[in-house]
Amino acid sequence: MAAIVVIAIGLLAGRWQLSRAEQKIVLANQIATMAAKERIDLNAKAWTLSEVEFRAVQARGQFLSNEIVWLDNRPKPNHGSLSQAHSGFYVLMPFLLDGPATQVIWVNRGWAPRNSQDRLILPSINTPTGRVTIEGVAFAGAGKVLELGDQPNSKDRPRIQQNLDLAYEEKQLKYPQLPFVIRQNDPDRNDGLLRNWPPATVGVDRHYAYAFQWFALAAAALVFWFTTGFMRYRNKDKSF
Repeated sequence: MAAIVVIAIGLLAGRWQLSRAEQKIVLANQIATMAAKERIDLNAKAWTLSEVEFRAVQARGQFLSNEIVWLDNRPKPNHGSLSQAHSGFYVLMPFLLDGPATQVIWVNRGWAPRNSQDRLILPSINTPTGRVTIEGVAFAGAGKVLELGDQPNSKDRPRIQQNLDLAYEEKQLKYPQLPFVIRQNDPDRNDGLLRNWPPATVGVDRHYAYAFQWFALAAAALVFWFTTGFMRYRNKDKSF
């Protein structure tokens, strides 16, 4: 009976890993297709998420550097991959768009290293002053990690937290806010941040490897079940 349970678990877990790999491949193709379209000017109107998700975008305005948020426990983007061995911060900052509407868009400016001894000792980064034009890709959010406890107080400084809640931030900033995040490009900008963003297919090989392990476990359990069943049959046959 135990062997049957192991076989079932192995098959289900293996199929789930294959499904996750397929989802990432589909998402990567979708992002590539949307990003290849004409770049959207975010200053043109109040865009919705469905209109811009995964699209290349540009925006003109200025960073509100006093409202910076440091998203903790984020893997280092490393030449098209994610290094779990190097955890740091995603630097999120609101960007006030030029124009009469006074809209804000949150920008994931990039990754910065974390002090291994004291995370309150923040890395030095450069923020452009005045009006600038930025480019990037629009996403629904900055990505979520497991969060324990309540949302930190927005008045705390520095603001180090696990995730960014756009609805919460709009209430705090008191500006009309676009319902998505720009993941900024331009990896060569000398501002102390890394922007070597990996493709959405990162981790696909790992899912395939895990699927193989689960299927191998199911196969081993199946062999064990047949072998022990055959041995019991032989022993029973000899007893007559």
